[in-house]
Amino acid sequence: MKNNWHISRRRMLKGMGACIALPLLDAMALPGINSHAGVKSPVRTAFLFMPNGVHPDRWTPDTLGNSFSLTPQLLPLENLKQDILVLGELMNKNSLFKGADGHYAKSASLLTCMPIKQTIGDNISSGGISIDQVIANEVGNQTLFPSLEYGLDRITTGVDINVGFTRLYGSSISWKSPSQPLSKEIDPRLAFDRLFRPYVPGIKIKEDPWKQSILDLVMDDAKSLKRNLGRADQDKLSEYLESIRSVEKRITNDANRAKFAANITPDITRELTRLNKNIDEYVEVYGGVDITEKTRLMMDVMALAFWSDASRVLTFMFGNSVSNRNFSFLEGVTGNHHSISHHMDKKEALDEYTRISTWHVEQYAYLLQKLKSIREGDKTLLENSMILFTSDLRDGNRHSPKNLPIILAGNGGGKIKTGQNLVFEKETPLANLYLSMLHALNIGHENFGDSTGTLSNIRA
Repeated sequence: MKNNWHISRRRMLKGMGACIALPLLDAMALPGINSHAGVKSPVRTAFLFMPNGVHPDRWTPDTLGNSFSLTPQLLPLENLKQDILVLGELMNKNSLFKGADGHYAKSASLLTCMPIKQTIGDNISSGGISIDQVIANEVGNQTLFPSLEYGLDRITTGVDINVGFTRLYGSSISWKSPSQPLSKEIDPRLAFDRLFRPYVPGIKIKEDPWKQSILDLVMDDAKSLKRNLGRADQDKLSEYLESIRSVEKRITNDANRAKFAANITPDITRELTRLNKNIDEYVEVYGGVDITEKTRLMMDVMALAFWSDASRVLTFMFGNSVSNRNFSFLEGVTGNHHSISHHMDKKEALDEYTRISTWHVEQYAYLLQKLKSIREGDKTLLENSMILFTSDLRDGNRHSPKNLPIILAGNGGGKIKTGQNLVFEKETPLANLYLSMLHALNIGHENFGDSTGTLSNIRA
């Protein structure tokens, strides 16, 4: 018989001043709704997701090859033209299936390129592991964290009755397994402290935060909670706690920690000090709808994570799928993102839509410039990276996953030929790009998702 005991989605496991968020459990459901000298620099990969698509007619440059001019939505990348690839006519084919209208089937499968399971409950399935986790499984044992997942919006729950999908599908693009999405950190302070707090000059740490297991601190609370859960939730909680334990084992590995500590150079220390101060100032003054500063703080943390080799794999979500963030802080915008994306081809709405997507590209450009300013031997950190920017839709008004708006920046340590605008055969699988990225990383998979080959003309 179903347990009627109910707990809040905000429920935390607590103990001895520590706390960790819980995974989504049945008991939370709404009622009635079921680099060193002499060593070649590593290549980093990041996947940045923007919800709700773009103005379809103001995205793709007119001229192919390396002599293209940037369109209005791409203008923030003017100083980075030689560092990017604009890729046209790639499609996530498996996001289209009967009953998969709207956003969720497209966002949840964006990095898996497999059809998701249609459900209104938490028996979710992405159809496969996401490309970031494929990479993390290959290179993650060399860094402090196998991968990092960041964003701006907390997990959304419940059901979108318009399309018959659980909103959970819109909250993550990173999937450790088909049934296990990876939750994202959305707070700049927590994201920073998790990686760098022990290394900020002048910060006194009473006890090494990596010496004692956070699970040990909250275990009494976890045992008490477990007694009140049904069998399915007990199994889910155990699996979740074990996944945290496995990460902790990685962090407390003396060799990995020593390697990470050795990467904290004086230049990185100065950047840690600056960013720590900026985060404190942001927390003190923030109170409006303008999300720009928070976004850039998260970008700064991401750049530091790559620079210090805390991780070589990242995902970032500018918003959850179907995000209706208020963008009235932008000049000329008076409404919310999702609403504006259903522009009905009206000029005023399309102009606002353009300003919103341009803002997203500006933040992407901010991260790229940050990475480009950091030297690694004879290259920059950007050159030693592949940073993908995309949305799950071409046009929010039509919900089409054809001809996705895609930019790839960085040349993967010399493996990718940037400075081009390329248009492929119509409905070329998006998975072909991911397979090409795997091969640039010397990960020898023969296929990924619904791939039919690689994109040979992006290779250097």
